[in-house]
Amino acid sequence: MLNIYKAKPKASLLGKTLNFDIDNSDYEVQGISKHQQKIVFVAAALPGEQVQAKVVEDKAGFIRAQTVNVITPSPLRIAPPCVYAKICGGCQLQHLSPESQRELKLKGVDALIRHQTNLTQLPWQPMLESAATGYRRRARIGIWYDKKQRRFDIGFRRQADKQIVAVEHCMVLSEPLSPVFNVLQQVLPQLKDPAAVTHAEVLLAEQLPFVILRHIRPLSASDRQLFVDAWPQAIWLGEAEQGQFSYWQQDVIPEYPLADQGLRLQFSPDDFIQVNAELNQKMVNQALDWLQVNADDTVLDLYAGIGNFTLALAQRAKTVRAVEGVAKMVQQLATNAKLNGLSNVEAYQADLHLSWPKASWNTAEYTKVLLDPARAGAAGATEQIIKLKPAQILYVSCNAATFARDAKILLQSGYRLHKISGVDMFTHTNHLELMALFSRS
Repeated sequence: MLNIYKAKPKASLLGKTLNFDIDNSDYEVQGISKHQQKIVFVAAALPGEQVQAKVVEDKAGFIRAQTVNVITPSPLRIAPPCVYAKICGGCQLQHLSPESQRELKLKGVDALIRHQTNLTQLPWQPMLESAATGYRRRARIGIWYDKKQRRFDIGFRRQADKQIVAVEHCMVLSEPLSPVFNVLQQVLPQLKDPAAVTHAEVLLAEQLPFVILRHIRPLSASDRQLFVDAWPQAIWLGEAEQGQFSYWQQDVIPEYPLADQGLRLQFSPDDFIQVNAELNQKMVNQALDWLQVNADDTVLDLYAGIGNFTLALAQRAKTVRAVEGVAKMVQQLATNAKLNGLSNVEAYQADLHLSWPKASWNTAEYTKVLLDPARAGAAGATEQIIKLKPAQILYVSCNAATFARDAKILLQSGYRLHKISGVDMFTHTNHLELMALFSRS
């Protein structure tokens, strides 16, 4: 019988704690090291440090590890300002000052984009930034009920874990939302069926708090009243099925203003909105400044949502055609245009990642295009935008990796990267958003 030699598989490093010398950091501010010819990404480690880290992933080409002890700290390392920083998964970079966070995020993103596009230098503009605390106007709060101890853990997920870290406050959550933790801890044990509520979501519409409770079994009228009585200043809603909301007091449609434009945008509790109100306003202002839209422009706004950019563009443009994939949000966009007295907005529904339909919005001539896709980027849509031959394309990105991929396609088709800026939407996290203006050469 023929014996075929098979190499003995290497033992996995998963779960082991090893020492790593950190040489650099990537675009998510993970430390970079090497181990047995493999690249190692080490969370919560900084360039120049030596750390002990636990291996959480061991693949053929790379290793991921989580810092458990810093042997030689970087001069940039600081004591985290939040008592939950070492266990809560919400903020990954509290061991750095906000200024150092932005510097390292920008350095990593710059290297990533230049590597993908072969550009030697990027035309960076000043970063958009906001207050480092109290900036979140929306958050999802986990609720875990321990039946044996009849105890609730209310807070956020641990780092790289599904377990809930119980918190009493959150430094990045907007101050008017801060009572939610105490109210939930007070009321949930009083329910007839304490395990019925699985999570909560809070959002701030101007200065009015909304609390949405997801429950898997019905809550009685007396149960609902307990929440309302505990925090009567908030608007309470139940969500028995995804996207189906019931108001427990009066019906109040949440909305937010774009103050500099005098606009008001209404939204459903499950619609996407930017969670940092201050930076959202700055992004809209910068989009208007960079595109310099005027009364001769016909603008195409892709991944338009409820009209966050659309309505501001429409105040200056001849026509804005807005395309969004979620039909419900398309309807909300059209409603918002009407509420703000804008008759030059046309709203359409289409899946922009598929081949675009032969619709009126896809056959018109456009001078300018704005796109604001989700983390997956604009794969498939980028090539179709190029066919429209707009003079300018403003790309708003929440994922540097997919932006770099799409930017390469635009550059290869003859567009030039004219301006780019970082948007520090989520201070204390490894997330950096981007705005980039491309012009035809």
